[in-house]
Amino acid sequence: MILQALADYYEYLVVEHPDRVARPGWCSRQVAFMLELSLQGRLVGIIPAEEKRGWTRTVPEQAKRTVGIAANLLCDNATYLLGIDAKGKPERARQCFEAARERHLAFLADVDSPAAAAVRGFFETWDPATAVDDPVVAAAGEALLAGGNLVFRVSGREALEDPAIAGAWDRAYLQPSDDAAIMTCLVSGEKAPIARLHPSIKGVMGSQAMGASLVGFNARAFESYGHDEEQGLNAPVSERATFAYATALNYLLSDRKHHVRLGDTTVVYWADKNDDACAELTYDFFDARPHGPASAEGAESDPDQLIEEVMTKLACGLPIKGVDLDANFFVLGLAPNAARLSVRFFQRSTFGDVLDNLRRHYDRLDVARAPYEKKYLTPYRLLAETENPNSKQKPATSVLGGALMRSILGDLPYPEALYENAILRVRATQDNDERHTRKVTRGRAAIVKAYLLKNKGRSEEEVTVSLNEGRTDAPYVLGRLFSVLESIQEAASPGVNATIKNKYYDSASATPSVVFPLVIKLSDRHLEKLGRDGKGLAIHYERMRGELLDRIDAFPKRLTLEEQGDFILGYHHQTQKRYEKKDQDAHQNQEA
Repeated sequence: MILQALADYYEYLVVEHPDRVARPGWCSRQVAFMLELSLQGRLVGIIPAEEKRGWTRTVPEQAKRTVGIAANLLCDNATYLLGIDAKGKPERARQCFEAARERHLAFLADVDSPAAAAVRGFFETWDPATAVDDPVVAAAGEALLAGGNLVFRVSGREALEDPAIAGAWDRAYLQPSDDAAIMTCLVSGEKAPIARLHPSIKGVMGSQAMGASLVGFNARAFESYGHDEEQGLNAPVSERATFAYATALNYLLSDRKHHVRLGDTTVVYWADKNDDACAELTYDFFDARPHGPASAEGAESDPDQLIEEVMTKLACGLPIKGVDLDANFFVLGLAPNAARLSVRFFQRSTFGDVLDNLRRHYDRLDVARAPYEKKYLTPYRLLAETENPNSKQKPATSVLGGALMRSILGDLPYPEALYENAILRVRATQDNDERHTRKVTRGRAAIVKAYLLKNKGRSEEEVTVSLNEGRTDAPYVLGRLFSVLESIQEAASPGVNATIKNKYYDSASATPSVVFPLVIKLSDRHLEKLGRDGKGLAIHYERMRGELLDRIDAFPKRLTLEEQGDFILGYHHQTQKRYEKKDQDAHQNQEA
């Protein structure tokens, strides 16, 4: 299913965007140098790329190397094309050059063009034993040995641009390999030459720089149906389908609008219609950048505004410009696993269903916030709420990334670990102005709210966006009460270093019967002090405290993990209500 969807996407790209993918038998590679040849095949110059990443060129499909020697055609490193290396293995370098010489002379033997003759002349006359002493090679310097790709240029034109050479390769590629088995392809359903090895996939975070395999067999444990030591014949995929799916996947991983990274999971997505518009909109929903994508005029757009517009249109059933809501939409989650890739998840649905699921997700996350905070919390920011900001390693994020994305896109229950880690992070964090850390953040409160709604089946009438004055359940009321007690302390002793939040919050949210009698006694002294400075304010806080205490028959001995979530929500809602009142008062004073 995955390979078929990717192969179909390649065919879509070939028709709609032929400039983005290589045609069958070709691939895109970065080139660091050009070897300038005379018409007789003499090396007359080595031209370095001006850009650090080199030139991007379409070259003949390259071999998948491990430890063996395998020469590529007309694009390879200095070891193969010049017979030199920086590893102190002259014999191996000579063998690599001989493999390249043999392949190029065989391929170009019947190609009639000046460029082909020049490349043949080069391989017939070049001596790798004296290569390091060649003045042209010496002038290029050690950068030539860094492993970058080299291509040939003849009379100011790249050899790969020569129609005779390119046509010869196209014809050669269409011919099945000498050792290729003809079987029914599991992707296309047609009888065709079967790929023994599958191309490497590059761009998955955490995988090897040279790429990793999505499909591969390298041990007897993976062999079946009598196909011992036959590698790809265990799951026959044609050479054409193999090229198609690998090219499509590598394109998705190279285009920033077609993938996001969460933890150790790289998520790619595409549509079978209006793909660019669907991908850009999806990227905006998952945007992990601090700023929004740049507009055509160069100004930065606001992701919140973009998402808000789409959410409004979805809620009203209005069309979204450039987007086909009925388009099939595919999402693939990949994670590194040694030299291979593991599939974390794969989902297929309509783009409209995906947007609806995203809308429901963001609706569940909506919780009271400060005016300066962004409305929409991206998955990246949610995961950040579960991690220690001072930790160099993010184990929770690594594990949760794929699971969270699967929950969001499929409108499935959230991972239990997401909620548990959010609660843990609340307990492990202290308020610190210098480090800009807070125990109860808007993000952690949003995780709690979304979890209670989705996983525990709570109603939106109970678990609300902002303060719910009608709730009488003890955990929520206790959270509110703790916030009020904290505000009493702040009013009585502004700027106090040791707040009751840092000292007692964790115990209060887990074992209320032990802690609340103590913090209420402390608040009595705070109210007494406040009464000496401002009697009206003391009466106000005492009334708030009394109203909440009246709703509690007895302090619970313990609060479950779910009840601790209610405590967090109560605390957050009451605190935001307090700050909201301060903001209103400040605004009124400015107007006056």
